[in-house]
Amino acid sequence: MRAPGGLEVDVLLAVARHDGAAYGLLVREEVSRARGREMSVGAAYTTLSRLEAKGLLTSHATEPLPVRGGRSRREYRLTAAAKELLAAERECADRRWGSAPLWGQA
Repeated sequence: MRAPGGLEVDVLLAVARHDGAAYGLLVREEVSRARGREMSVGAAYTTLSRLEAKGLLTSHATEPLPVRGGRSRREYRLTAAAKELLAAERECADRRWGSAPLWGQA
């Protein structure tokens, strides 16, 4: 499997924060906040679908929400492969930044 791009890692991290209860618009809001710019709805759902096709996410539809005209949500969960990938990404980032000088420290 190819290494994930930055957007894919951000989406996986957003799902990880709400594992089992992460849904598309919540993921979109988390990624938008983390990146400091709006993520389009299409980009969120396309990325979630791609990650599911890669075997990094699983999903299921919920019961309809208890509001008038409530619709079901598709909730996402990390797979074991995704958890391993995120652990490897963290180790790589730690190694990369571990020896970097600290700027702005007086």
